[in-house]
Amino acid sequence: MKVAAVVVTYNRSALLVQCVERLRAQKLAVGDALDVLVIDNASTDDTMYAISPFIEDGAVRYYNTGSNLGGAGGFAFGMNVAASQASCYDCLWVMDDECLPDPDALSALLEAGRSLEGTWGYLSSVVRWKDGSPCAMNIQRHPLFRNIEDFEPRVQPCTLASFVSLLVPTAVVREVGLPHAEFFIWTDDWEFTRRVSRLYPCYVVGGSKVVHASATNNPGNIFTDPPERLDRYACIYRNDVVLYREEGLRGKLFVWVRALYHTLRVLLSDVSEKRRRVDLIWNGTREGFRFHPKVRFPS
Repeated sequence: MKVAAVVVTYNRSALLVQCVERLRAQKLAVGDALDVLVIDNASTDDTMYAISPFIEDGAVRYYNTGSNLGGAGGFAFGMNVAASQASCYDCLWVMDDECLPDPDALSALLEAGRSLEGTWGYLSSVVRWKDGSPCAMNIQRHPLFRNIEDFEPRVQPCTLASFVSLLVPTAVVREVGLPHAEFFIWTDDWEFTRRVSRLYPCYVVGGSKVVHASATNNPGNIFTDPPERLDRYACIYRNDVVLYREEGLRGKLFVWVRALYHTLRVLLSDVSEKRRRVDLIWNGTREGFRFHPKVRFPS
């Protein structure tokens, strides 16, 4: 099995080096192979210098997107490269530069895939934060509206997963298309994995573990984030509509009820700039129903 690790990075050179070192240390079975593709969202720090030794010794294939495409654009760019018709990869292993896989993280995914003895859409790792607790922003869901709580099972069904250690067959990417680059940030992983889980059984693999070395173990929310971080919420409310409206009436009702609930939480909380927060919720939700990004396929 030949796998491409698609690693998206932006201005986190120190973490990127750790991620690449963890990837190089993967313990693989005979016949399995891993290539590392670093997708640089036009970093302005010393990223290129930091990983140049890996590039020179052939451990990394480096691609610069030319501008900051956001996480969504970076993943779409990298998955397009790795899943193009010219590639020879059986699977893509997708992650960002904060993902630090255990030495057997990939082998556990591949072993689970073989044991399933059938077609699967993707396999997702158990994601922990730096202190060993579940990483709040990467908890998978099954079914659609419920977080998975028990990560002990060897394999268990999954509906939504993040791009922090996601193994997906190249053939599936070619079939369902790439993540929506237009999302820029947030929901690109959930929308993509839901596109897959509508067609194929998908799973969380309990024996595959990674650490997400994010600055805080906080998924972020509009009720508590400081004013300088608020503008990004226009993306999540807009992008979530694209995800949930594909679920039919229940999905559309969900986004409107959630907008009302989030509005009440903002109004009842002790935060600054309440009007701005409420406007972001409702403007983003309305924009989502006018937002129809086209699914693009690997070239």
